[in-house]
Amino acid sequence: MKSLHRTLGCLLLFLLTLTACRDECESTYTYINYEPILTEKSVIRAGIQSQVAQTLHQPGKIYFKDNYIFINEIKEGIHIINNADPSNPQNIGFIKIPGNVDMAVYGNILYADSYMDLVSIDISNPSQPQVLHRVEDVFLDFYRYWNTDNMIISGYEEKMITETYPCGDGQLGRPIFFDNLAGGVRNPTFNNAPPSTNNPGVGGSMARFAISQGYLYAVGTNTMQLFNLSTPSQPQNQNTINLAWGIETIFPYQDKLFLGSTTGMHIYDNQDPSAPSFISTYQHVMSCDPVVVQGDKAYVTLRRDNTCEQGVDALEVIDISDLQNPSLIKSYPMQHPHGLGIDQNTLFLCEGKFGLKVFDVQNALTIDQNLKQHFTGFDAYDVIPLGDVLLMIGKDGLYQYDYTNPESLRLLSKIPVVRD
Repeated sequence: MKSLHRTLGCLLLFLLTLTACRDECESTYTYINYEPILTEKSVIRAGIQSQVAQTLHQPGKIYFKDNYIFINEIKEGIHIINNADPSNPQNIGFIKIPGNVDMAVYGNILYADSYMDLVSIDISNPSQPQVLHRVEDVFLDFYRYWNTDNMIISGYEEKMITETYPCGDGQLGRPIFFDNLAGGVRNPTFNNAPPSTNNPGVGGSMARFAISQGYLYAVGTNTMQLFNLSTPSQPQNQNTINLAWGIETIFPYQDKLFLGSTTGMHIYDNQDPSAPSFISTYQHVMSCDPVVVQGDKAYVTLRRDNTCEQGVDALEVIDISDLQNPSLIKSYPMQHPHGLGIDQNTLFLCEGKFGLKVFDVQNALTIDQNLKQHFTGFDAYDVIPLGDVLLMIGKDGLYQYDYTNPESLRLLSKIPVVRD
């Protein structure tokens, strides 16, 4: 028996030796890793500064109030443009706001997100903006996976990682993680008057902030925060409404709120602005989705993107004459639509790297036959039509067009992006 044990033991040792000495089978795998950048909340809160005018580098959302244009520099702050003369806009200042993506203006007060906080800034004199108030940790739900009591993930650093795995290792071919985050002032005074009345400005179709009937609405992925602006300098966090998943944009129209999402357009009754109530949903295939409304029609662009890879690229026109039962009038294939704006019978549609398209939409069934102009050679993200002047923001900068004659838009000015 001992002899048998010795024989089995030698055999096992021999097999282990073979395993240890055989030719190694290994594979090398290189992938992108996004490592979180942690920042103390106190540092973020101390980071708001009034600075001299800066060039545009990575513009995002736009907003218009009186004679001023506000341009978000993604996660960095807000440019202030004096637009008294659209043919000669003046870049007059920059407000550094860490983590800023969205904004809205009510009277003399600019509201901006700064990561987890809502900040109120007095712009009575746009050359000397003053921080008035901060509602702390109000957007933690938007950052629910990215914060602790004292720290927040303020960004990600991209690194290339190369690792070697034995053949058959289950980690080989791990998926790549994509971060889906979302994106100075001169001393002279101005000749034109600053904002003065308690009314809101105008945002683009990509906005997550909207002001209506004395309330500021801020939508996150699946929530809507309501702020009472009865004391504009100190907005009160009044209510949180749970929404369907995938909310991307908000568009106020009359006493309704239209929310664009990755799966559909949601309609809310806002007759009581302190408690918007759900009316209905128009469902579409999963796509990134801003919406604008005029009369009894809603115009929605659908596009494939990082978070909507299975979507479509299209413009959809929706009949909302019966708000309980919105229905598709017609869908039009597009190249890669982003933001859009409507003014009477003219629809302005941003096509990303494919430029800007101008349609006559008087007949909702023949929009594809009424393309009036197509501007190319730049990247278009969002627009705001202002009666006779169109603001358009994109990767290349801010463009302004005179559309007094919608058949023939005329370029008034451009503030270009400056590449590093």
